Amino acid sequence: MSSLNLDDFTDLIERPDGGVRRDAEARRERQVVPPGALGRLDELGEWLAAAQSAVPVRPVERPRAVLFAGDHGIAELGVSARPAGGAGELVREVLEGGRPVSVLARRLGVPVRVVDMSLDCDPESLPAEVSGHRVRRGGGRIDVEDALTPEEAEAAFRAGMAVADEEADSGTDLVVLGDVSVGGTTAAGVLVAALCGTDASVVTGRGGLPIDDLAWMRKCAAIRDALRRARPVLGDQLQLLATVGGADLTAMTGFLLQAAVRKMPVILDGVVSAACALVGQRVAFRAPDWWLASHDSGEPGQAKALDRMALEPLLSQGVTVGEGTGGLLALPLVQAAAALAAELPEKPSAEKAVTAAE
Repeated sequence: MSSLNLDDFTDLIERPDGGVRRDAEARRERQVVPPGALGRLDELGEWLAAAQSAVPVRPVERPRAVLFAGDHGIAELGVSARPAGGAGELVREVLEGGRPVSVLARRLGVPVRVVDMSLDCDPESLPAEVSGHRVRRGGGRIDVEDALTPEEAEAAFRAGMAVADEEADSGTDLVVLGDVSVGGTTAAGVLVAALCGTDASVVTGRGGLPIDDLAWMRKCAAIRDALRRARPVLGDQLQLLATVGGADLTAMTGFLLQAAVRKMPVILDGVVSAACALVGQRVAFRAPDWWLASHDSGEPGQAKALDRMALEPLLSQGVTVGEGTGGLLALPLVQAAAALAAELPEKPSAEKAVTAAE
C-alpha cells in the first residue's frame, strides 16, 4: 500500500499572499504610468509580488528550465512524427545545445536541467545527473496496458517532488517547466479528455513535430482506447497517472504540486505541462495560483486544460516544438513586469506637490 497521500497537498498548499497583492495593486496606482497602460504586465507584476510576498516585487534573477524526459509505449502505434524510443536523441541534442530551448536558454542566461524518468535508451549514454531519477526504461502502451506499476508511479511522483525541493533549496526563484518526450502529447490528451469529460477527437492535436492526417487518426484512436482505461480510475490521481500518464508526466505533476508547497512560481510550457497541471488542480485546488501559462501552442488539449484552470496564455506565436521553448519565450515578459512594477517611480503626493509649488 502506498504511503503517499495526495490529499495532504490540499492542506499544504496556500494561495499566494492576497494582502501583498492588494499592496502591489495600491503601489501600482501610485506610479507615474496610469494603471492599465501596461496591459497584462500589471497583472504579472502583481502575481509575482504575491508569489514572493514582497512589495516592491523582487527581480527574477535565478530562473531555471526543468525538463522531464521519457519515452511512451503508445508511440509504437505511429502517433508521433518521431520514431518510438527517440526521446533520448532529443535529450542529447538539448544537452549539446542544438535544440531551440538550448539556444534561448543560452541567450537568456537560464540553466537547463533535464531529468530522465523513462527514456528508452541505455542510462550510461547520459550524464549521471540526467539519468539519476529514472524509474524504468520506456513506458507501457496505454491503450492496452498501464504506463507504470503503482510502485513506479509513486517513485516517479516522489522524484518530481524531490527535484522541486532541490530547486527551491538551491535558490531558484522561478521555473520554466517542459518535457522532452515521444508520445507525450498522446498521454497528455488522454489525461485532459478524462479530467474534462470530453471525447478523444476534442483533444487530439498534431504534436510538436506535426503529424499527417493518417497519423492523427491513429493518435485519436489511441487516445480513445486509453480513455476507456482512464475513466474507471478518475477518483485516484496517482492511479490515473500510472494507468495513462507515464513516468515523466507523473514526475511533472509531483514537481508542480511540491513547487506550490514551496511557494516557487512555475511557467507552464505546452500541452504536456498543462495536462499535468490539470491533474495537480484535481489534487489541490489552490495549486494553479502558483502557475503561469506561457503560450498557446495550438494543441486543443492545452486550450481545454488551461480553460478549465482559468489560465490565460501570455503569448500566441504558433510554437509547437515543446521542450520548454514557449516557456522561455514568456520569461522576459515576466522579468519585464517585475522590473516595471519595482522601478517605475511613484507620482508626487499632493503635500509634496504643494511644497514644490511654494
